[in-house]
Amino acid sequence: MNRSIHVLNGPNLNRLGLREPEIYGHTTLTEIEAMCREAAQGDPLEFRQTNSEAQLIDWIHEACDTADGLVINPAGLSFRSIPLLDALKMFHGPLIEVHISNIHRRDEIYRTSLVSTVATAVIAGLGAQGYVLGIMAVRDLITDRN
Repeated sequence: MNRSIHVLNGPNLNRLGLREPEIYGHTTLTEIEAMCREAAQGDPLEFRQTNSEAQLIDWIHEACDTADGLVINPAGLSFRSIPLLDALKMFHGPLIEVHISNIHRRDEIYRTSLVSTVATAVIAGLGAQGYVLGIMAVRDLITDRN
């Protein structure tokens, strides 16, 4: 069974490996993409990153129409973007929110994710490995639905 999975990444994640490695580690987004493709085990996977809220919302709309599952790291948009939240409410498949750092151990501004209110599950604080676990979870959840 092929499961179409979209992995969407928000602002500044293109700087992984360089940006605050003491928080986000040294793994680059390119390396995370390779990890996700391996975890997808041949299932179609769309992997994208943008620094634009509007672009991310457009990609969520696309996922609503074409994806069976969604793994998203909205980055800083997690905490303040009502338009992002509204777009994610339209997605009807399994939705896994991923954060590289443990947002609950960070400054107060990072502790409350709007996205978590609509996510099927949240993975936080496991570094780049959180993406792999997100892919695995989405694959299992899609299989369970069918």
